[in-house]
Amino acid sequence: MELSKKYASVKKDREFRYLFKKGTSIVNSAFVCYLRPNKRRVNRLGIVTSKKIGNAVKRSRARRVIREAFRLLEPEIRRDKDKRYDFIIVARGKTPYLKSTKLYEIMKKLITEKLD
Repeated sequence: MELSKKYASVKKDREFRYLFKKGTSIVNSAFVCYLRPNKRRVNRLGIVTSKKIGNAVKRSRARRVIREAFRLLEPEIRRDKDKRYDFIIVARGKTPYLKSTKLYEIMKKLITEKLD
């Protein structure tokens, strides 16, 4: 079985800055999420982990946990909404210590609430 990505990545610095400036933010102790509708056919995800999170191992774990939680949430966003969104998720100090399932529950509650 081949796993395919249903979302693309936000990679350009200009796009990150645009979302920070114009996007709607959701703040939580686990992460900060900036989102904005886009005109593409896919949802896009960008992840930011600063050195404040910890060493490289913790930053990588934070990115992995966020990516997995978003992977679980993304089909629900696609199914419920006709629009597609750009998401920037900024990890916080608590993020590397969370399980992806716990982060998924938090994301589901906050992001679906914001999109409705």
